[in-house]
Amino acid sequence: MIRIGIVGCGFIGTVHSFALHQLIAGGLVDARVAATYDRDAAKAAFMAGHHEGAVAASTLDACLDAVDAVWVCTWTAGHLEPVEAAAARGMPIFCEKPLAPDLATAERLAAALCLVPHQVGLVLRHAPVFRTLAAEVASGRHGRVMAAQMRDDQYLPNQGIYGSTWRDDVSVAGGGTLIEHSIHDIDVLRWVLGDPIDVTARTGSLAGHPGIEDTATVLFSYPDGVGATLTSVWHQILSRPSTRRLEVFCEDALLWTDDDYLGPVHIETGDGAEAVEAELPDWVDRFTVGEALTKPLAQYAEPAKHFLDALSASGPAARGFPDAPAALAAHRLVDAAYRSAAAGCRPVSPA
Repeated sequence: MIRIGIVGCGFIGTVHSFALHQLIAGGLVDARVAATYDRDAAKAAFMAGHHEGAVAASTLDACLDAVDAVWVCTWTAGHLEPVEAAAARGMPIFCEKPLAPDLATAERLAAALCLVPHQVGLVLRHAPVFRTLAAEVASGRHGRVMAAQMRDDQYLPNQGIYGSTWRDDVSVAGGGTLIEHSIHDIDVLRWVLGDPIDVTARTGSLAGHPGIEDTATVLFSYPDGVGATLTSVWHQILSRPSTRRLEVFCEDALLWTDDDYLGPVHIETGDGAEAVEAELPDWVDRFTVGEALTKPLAQYAEPAKHFLDALSASGPAARGFPDAPAALAAHRLVDAAYRSAAAGCRPVSPA
């Protein structure tokens, strides 16, 4: 049985805690949450109380002493310390995204992750809708890609259900909607389209938090004049859920989706239109939550199960997906976008 420690017991840590609890209670993984740690001891104690036998550790070292694998779910600037501490012990690590507030620290953190079994929380890689869309594009049956566009919007995550105390602090977060939220989108665009030759970006901060952009428009340029655009917005419409829409124009088809987990993927060709549906994994029927929570919970349970299954099957040889090199590639594109915006919207080659 794999003993798991959760480091960071805020919003995203709670999401992972809930997903792990459902996987464990349903007998879907051979694991248990054995320890929690947070600088806010009350948060650690509260989370530990939801896992039978778990302890709220008083220090990071005490937490790592009690477990076999760790979920790093702190704010962005807090990832490095627990990752390097766990890697020094040879401990498997699930690290939330983004890896770090800046590219240099992300490179250092990725190097530590690569020493051990690990997985990064770019969870859209596990979404059936994007797997389907990526496979359709890669098949070549629709011709070459001509253009793509992604729109991602969310209300400012220092309010509402997120209630963040740190996402408007650039020293902790590293930036705003581009690095904190749309690193997911950039990873998906790179997955579907490959690496761009240059990046052009413009950012703005209407909410007035220094260094925290709440709007970003990015152009990724590819050979043969192909381009992909990303529009990323943090707004003040608290009634609006977090949404994503991706459109990919190929020579012979338009593929699009406005659901970031199950889809459907809509495919329009000269022969007509179809909608390719995806289904929840069969094992979610073991969850003890209502139907309304099953789908959003599965988005985090599926990658967690993937990593734990790999650890159970392969131990020290296990590798999760996506891994640190994939996450670092997305960071390099984020960094290029920030450098372009700082240079007055000048095209910049990724580092």
